Amino acid sequence: MINKVPTDRQQRLTSFLQAVEAAQELQDNILRYGLAAADLYCEDVDSDWLERWGDDEEEDKIFVGSFISFLSSNDSVALQVRRQLKDKSLQDIAAQLETCLSLTEEQERIFAVKSLLVDNVAPRDRSADVGDDVDEVDLLDLAEELVEKLGGIVSDNSL
Repeated sequence: MINKVPTDRQQRLTSFLQAVEAAQELQDNILRYGLAAADLYCEDVDSDWLERWGDDEEEDKIFVGSFISFLSSNDSVALQVRRQLKDKSLQDIAAQLETCLSLTEEQERIFAVKSLLVDNVAPRDRSADVGDDVDEVDLLDLAEELVEKLGGIVSDNSL
């Protein structure tokens, strides 16, 4: 364990020195080449990135619109989601689902959707019927089905 601490400090010192050297090299290149130094560090400085700035937002609106169409359909999953999230508008649900589906890992997406569904469950009332209780396993299954269906919508719109 004694050998591990100096190694960790040595690694941190080495990475810090590398970062300082990179910053000094950037500064030297800017002083030497001026604005042309940007070409050394950026791949597409001269591209149309500014004109394409909002394209991702328009693509997101397409997904939200598709999600709203799905949620308003008679699909069994859509019906269950509407029943579960009855206090929210379809626009709000679709926007939140779009946020959930933007996560990179499938398990993260599923649990984000499950959290969305669980957050809207009212606290259990002791006098409620057993049939009215919401089972978290059922919500997980619903979340998995919903992510699968919405994933199909996203892949269809991406083509």
